Amino acid sequence: MAGIQKTNVARLLDKAKIPYELVPYTVDENNLAADHVAEELGEDINQVFKTLILHGDRSGHFVCVVPGNTEVDLKKAAKAAGAKKAEMIPMKELLPLTGYIRGGCSPIGMKKPFPTFFHQSALDFDVIFVSAGVRGLQLKIAPQDLIDYVNASITDLIQTKQNDNDDEYNWKNF
Repeated sequence: MAGIQKTNVARLLDKAKIPYELVPYTVDENNLAADHVAEELGEDINQVFKTLILHGDRSGHFVCVVPGNTEVDLKKAAKAAGAKKAEMIPMKELLPLTGYIRGGCSPIGMKKPFPTFFHQSALDFDVIFVSAGVRGLQLKIAPQDLIDYVNASITDLIQTKQNDNDDEYNWKNF
């Protein structure tokens, strides 16, 4: 790992004796999307997970870790967290709440631990990628090791894709 500076995330995993690899990539400040990260890494977008912070009406803040090419289903996320409703936190709250910035939010090492939920597809892979805590650096890790370390639950968290033409079709028939 010559030349790669260890992040707090890496130090925490070292302390816990959990194997991982730090994988650098080129950051595009105008495109922080997970699909860009996957492309830069040369990896399957389904293995590159994004870390999202939500707030539930009854549960407070919680973390959802979902594949990079998906959107979190707010109803499913709320149910997982024991809330009736949930919403993404405003971007301005991310840094003060977690200690991380957009594009560098990791499920490991937040300012305080929050209930964490991983989409079930994480277990379909031998390794997944999540942010190592800074833009330009991903953590390659066995999903079960990561899930165990952050004491996360596994559940279905994502929106199912629907045919975009359904609404148009229905309206034309009335």
